[in-house]
Amino acid sequence: MSAPVGRRERKKAATRQALADTALTLFLEHGYDNVTIRDIADAVDVSTTTLLKYFPTKEALVFDEDTEQEAALVAAVRDRPEGRSIPQALCAHIKQVRIGTGDPDTRFAAFVRLVADTPALSQYAHRMWMRHQDALARAIAEAAGSSPDDFRCAALAHFALETSAFAHRTDNAEYAVDTAFTLLEHGWDAP
Repeated sequence: MSAPVGRRERKKAATRQALADTALTLFLEHGYDNVTIRDIADAVDVSTTTLLKYFPTKEALVFDEDTEQEAALVAAVRDRPEGRSIPQALCAHIKQVRIGTGDPDTRFAAFVRLVADTPALSQYAHRMWMRHQDALARAIAEAAGSSPDDFRCAALAHFALETSAFAHRTDNAEYAVDTAFTLLEHGWDAP
């Protein structure tokens, strides 16, 4: 059981959430490059200094769930249903969280387009996403009963994470992810 959160912590969390929500709304309405840090701070009625205490860069305003993403990736491996392979579990997870497969949320689809269409955001998102490689490799090694330094587990983690960037450079992201994971799971079978 966690300790109760005090008033100050609640206010800080609310300000952080308001900044992230407002930034995303402004980016979706006006385009990422047309919105400044000052525009976001003014909309939330805080100083730019306050905004920068919560988010050190403009890109960070868009990606506020780094810890949750890593935990979800690890859970996709550890908590996969019996009979589902690690590549199958990762494929399903990546399609859901990185390309929005089956997600009727139009705001999420707009977010995915915003990131894909904005070079600064897509590069930042890729760097942030790839930071989870070591944690994912450890989870894969544990689930496979391999040693933590097994290069196969590290390679699977790396290439599994790379599939989302690969998919966003295609006209059919879901098919691209499926194809990449088929290759990861079954290997190259062409002459």
